[in-house]
Amino acid sequence: MITKKRILSTFIVLLGFYGIFYFFLKTPNRNLDFENYKKTITLNDNGLIFKAYTSTNSVSDFLKEKNIALKENDQIIPEPNSKIFSGINIEILRAVKIKIQVDGKTIKNYTLAKNISSVLEENNIILTRLDKISPTLSAPPPKDEEIIVTRINIEEKIEKEEIDFKTIFKEDSKLGWREKKIEQKGEKGVEEILYKITYKNGKEISRVVLEKKITQDPISQIEIQGTYMKFGKAQRGHASFYASSWGELNASRSISRGGYAKVTNLDNGKSTIVKINDYGPQSPERIIDLSYNSFKKIANLGQGIAHNIKVEEILN
Repeated sequence: MITKKRILSTFIVLLGFYGIFYFFLKTPNRNLDFENYKKTITLNDNGLIFKAYTSTNSVSDFLKEKNIALKENDQIIPEPNSKIFSGINIEILRAVKIKIQVDGKTIKNYTLAKNISSVLEENNIILTRLDKISPTLSAPPPKDEEIIVTRINIEEKIEKEEIDFKTIFKEDSKLGWREKKIEQKGEKGVEEILYKITYKNGKEISRVVLEKKITQDPISQIEIQGTYMKFGKAQRGHASFYASSWGELNASRSISRGGYAKVTNLDNGKSTIVKINDYGPQSPERIIDLSYNSFKKIANLGQGIAHNIKVEEILN
């Protein structure tokens, strides 16, 4: 059963065909130019999106028409020789010049990546767990600053270190005061130290001791120092001191140069042994002139002259 609705639909379709037939029939010389009609283009130029209208037929012609230049490392989708049609989306990815400081070298390149993580992947740079990166991995590639990869490494390392031996001094009254002998030779010990060492770009920046272990104990050195002195005639009197540009000078009138004397301050019991290398003093009241350093071993420099002094020539 044919309904009124179906009859109406059929009539409308026939009317449409008639209109098309009539259009071509009445305008037999009309040429339809489907190539040059205005097309609506959506252009995304590195994130900037806008509409454009063109009658060109390829992507490259469209770029020329709109004076849009591409640099060597830029990328366009679709390719420049692709045909365009109304409603097409054209995307231009602008390459960013980058500089990466990593592993002691500088990598210069161009990238179309959206973030630092992808830039590192493009340049075959693998980060370890402790490495640091600036800017952050999620940041876009910077145009005017370097990408810096800082390598952080930690290792545990055992190093052997020497332990100094102690020296034990003994005195021997039978041995001359200028004689010395070693009764037991000292030997250094060995200690193993476990370090936790942190490196920054291959350079050590810190180390922490985790454990120490002595693997070889040091052996003390025993030295015997003679104390026997044979004295000549003793003198008593005053002692002074003087400084000389010639060095440490100790002067006596009774002891020849090159000889030794024991100088004792009878007021405090302090004594020192000096080598006589000058003649003096000129004052008859003073029996010896001491160097600056020798005098301060037995008396206060502020007093200038020590009055109760005994000088004994050492004969051995």
